Amino acid sequence: MQFYIETERLILRDILVSDIEGIFELDSDPIVHKYLGQKPIKTKEKAAEIIAFIHSQYKNLGIGRFAAIEKDSGDFIGWSGLKLNTGKKEALNGKTEFYDVGFRFIPRYWGKGYATESALAALNFGFNKMNLETIVGAAEVDNIASNKVLQTIGLRFINEFTYQNTPCNWYELKNSDYAKTMS
Repeated sequence: MQFYIETERLILRDILVSDIEGIFELDSDPIVHKYLGQKPIKTKEKAAEIIAFIHSQYKNLGIGRFAAIEKDSGDFIGWSGLKLNTGKKEALNGKTEFYDVGFRFIPRYWGKGYATESALAALNFGFNKMNLETIVGAAEVDNIASNKVLQTIGLRFINEFTYQNTPCNWYELKNSDYAKTMS
């Protein structure tokens, strides 16, 4: 697949094998993994496995997370975008097949609005290019920043659920509601 989206300050594109340093910096950081089960990676080999997994999503599911590149610096700052969850491992909030919007950034890029900017671009892509009916988002209840982004981009709180003994919030946005907000 070849994905490429430009926003005001970002380029969202396929994650490349050459992004290994950025993926390693992102996913080896314990602060990044505070609300992700606290399991940061320890090796670049694991970063390569993450990239290979995302490539398999592009190939087999037609979508996967996008690398987020800061236009001004050209730096890999994290990832954002859509993912098709197939429920092969386990259901999430009782759902087994859904598209979710997600984002993960290297901490020095936090607080700059990149999550909101990139997630809005992902919603636009999902609803207008892929013609998806619903896009969801989930975040641990205690992850205030991620919950705020999901609400800011227009997803509506549906319910609280428990995932791996952790309370999480579930959000959804329908294409018809998105279209109303864009007109």
